[in-house]
Amino acid sequence: MAALNRTTLAGITPNAEYQPDASAGKPPVRILQIGDGNFLRAFVDWLVDVTNGAGLFNGRVTIAQPLARGIADLLNAQDGLYTVILRGVQGGKTVESRRIVSCIENSLNPYSQWQEMLALAANPSLRFVVSNTTEAGIADVAEAQGDQCPDSFPAKVVALLWARYQALGGTAASGLVFLPCELIEANGSKLRSIVLQYAKRWNLPEAFAAWVEAHNHFCNTLVDRIVPGYPAAEAEKLCADLGYTDKLLVTAEPFLLWVIEGPAHLAEEFPLHKAGLDVVWTDDLQPYRTRKVRILNGAHTASSLASYCAGLDTVQQMTEDPVVSTYLKRVMFEEIVPFVPLPDAERRAYADSIMERFANPHIRHELISIALNSVSKWQVRVLPTVKDYVAKHGKAPAGLAFSLAALLNFYHGQFGADGEYTGQREAGSYPIRDNPEVLAALSEAWRGWQEGDDLAARVRGILADARLWGEDLNLVAGLADQVVRALAGIKAQGVKATMAAL
Repeated sequence: MAALNRTTLAGITPNAEYQPDASAGKPPVRILQIGDGNFLRAFVDWLVDVTNGAGLFNGRVTIAQPLARGIADLLNAQDGLYTVILRGVQGGKTVESRRIVSCIENSLNPYSQWQEMLALAANPSLRFVVSNTTEAGIADVAEAQGDQCPDSFPAKVVALLWARYQALGGTAASGLVFLPCELIEANGSKLRSIVLQYAKRWNLPEAFAAWVEAHNHFCNTLVDRIVPGYPAAEAEKLCADLGYTDKLLVTAEPFLLWVIEGPAHLAEEFPLHKAGLDVVWTDDLQPYRTRKVRILNGAHTASSLASYCAGLDTVQQMTEDPVVSTYLKRVMFEEIVPFVPLPDAERRAYADSIMERFANPHIRHELISIALNSVSKWQVRVLPTVKDYVAKHGKAPAGLAFSLAALLNFYHGQFGADGEYTGQREAGSYPIRDNPEVLAALSEAWRGWQEGDDLAARVRGILADARLWGEDLNLVAGLADQVVRALAGIKAQGVKATMAAL
């Protein structure tokens, strides 16, 4: 069976919707996407492709790897093509759609193609920059200016903006629109602040900083779509049905929501909503963000690591397991939902819809993929709810405290000779993916521990490390004591037995 590319498609009738660019001629690259992961490809690129197909946008995307390792070569080998399969239950009926996304112009590895990245930044046709570098990506790491590709995402942005400013003269029309998809509060505002700090640190002209402030838009955004990614267990069957081999095949749920906080004229430039897509432009996304981050993402983070260490592999299995599903419902409806600042009927209806999405039998959402960068995720998604609960009840919630104990247990690992940090569950070893600083800190915290050692001292030491949590979590009333008890239970009798005891 032939691999997916434009030559292959010219000779077959694929069993998927394929709609090449509707406009005459080749549309220009109007979007730089920093991030090559499953989510952006099944969310932003899918949205752009649909809107192009409706004749409403006329723009293509260049994808840049955020790290030195990525899938640029694989994307280019497939001519930027890949298939998105949407599967789920809507209104009690099973729905499925398949679409070959064709809006990708090319993909770059900026660590070996930095000059090509700078040239793209100087292209007058470029207008939008989207990104997903995880919650930890928008951070000021005080990186020095140089001639090579910077490591941090904000430093890349400054370097690209500086190249554009030098090439195009800092005009109003040369400004860019940034649409970060990292799931942190005020993601656009935070990126803008760090960019300006870099401009000052690198001694770039004041006129450049003024242009960044006046003519570049850093929009706060919120994204919502569950994207399990590559369906490894059924890829062979799916590709046989599609009529080609697709190594970049990605599955997702039909539901999506993209809320963008920005001026109305930008919505006209990027009219995804006019293609019948659930993209909302607003002057206040905070209510949308609080609802989604706390209920959907908070429930994911609070349950996924414990469930994985209990021997489960997917979100659907979480909803089917009697012990885990009971825990999940308790955390969702007793500890999270009451502290979302919306009318009770609205927040409970949203939580009910999330439980239905979690149970979607048509997508395989791997828990180990949700576990990526869980330390920063717990801080952003769960800790605010814990604090609200403490403020009302004077103590930490038992279920969410257990989730932190399960996180510490999941991160109890060691570095191997290959430099990989791995943990151990009954089914075998598993990779632990997070920032190097986080892994180093937790590796050191767990070094030499064995059963019978003072677990409480280790836990309190980890909770006190502001590098991990942004503060000393021992100061959150009752949290440390509950985490120690829960983790002692996990070490003594296992995750599921300790979860059941709640």
